Amino acid sequence: MNRAPIHLSIRNLNAFYGESHVLHGINLNVHQGEVVSILGRNGAGRTTLLRAVMGLMPRASGRIMLQGADILGMPSHQIVRRGVGYCPEERGIYASLTCLENLMLPPRIADTGMSEEEIASLFPNLKERYASPGTKLSGGEQQMLALARIFRTGARLLLLDEISEGLAPVIVQSLGNAVRQLKQKGFTVVLVEQNFRFSERLADRFYVLEEGSVVAEFTRDELNARREELSGLLGL
Repeated sequence: MNRAPIHLSIRNLNAFYGESHVLHGINLNVHQGEVVSILGRNGAGRTTLLRAVMGLMPRASGRIMLQGADILGMPSHQIVRRGVGYCPEERGIYASLTCLENLMLPPRIADTGMSEEEIASLFPNLKERYASPGTKLSGGEQQMLALARIFRTGARLLLLDEISEGLAPVIVQSLGNAVRQLKQKGFTVVLVEQNFRFSERLADRFYVLEEGSVVAEFTRDELNARREELSGLLGL
């Protein structure tokens, strides 16, 4: 049993796009310093869950507790100021800015943010591209930049959406090493991944979404015993 304090607690979360009811009573906890993976097929509601935490859904109800404070309905910029970093699937790299300018764009919200030296140590080939325009970077370099940008801010809860998608194995390995180092430094990570082989090596616990509801929850220690169930849920 994880005795660390709860960093993020979601209770009876419902979310809507117009008249479409996307999340149906989601309940989950994420403890400080834990890596939690949100699994599910396309359309299960995984990205919507992260967007709801970030205050990006047009309509949502329930409770989203960040270190004991309810942030549901709070503007996104205030949620960021409370120490939440979001790396969306589309990365959000600015074409008119260099790699370094992209990196330095978000303001620091806490002194705990990684230094440029720490980021260069984590992603050494990214430093070599600092002068390059953001969109001249490879897909893997853009993903590293998107991650490095939030690592620098000082956010302690990181919401990472499909960071391994479409990338070469060597880049995926580098991103996995980065997540492990974040865990060692005490960061809390929520990892949405279609690539189960990637997330199974990193996560302490797993939630499976299906049609906007949590249909399974298990720990890494339970993984082998529940592989057949998981294969059915994810179509592995």
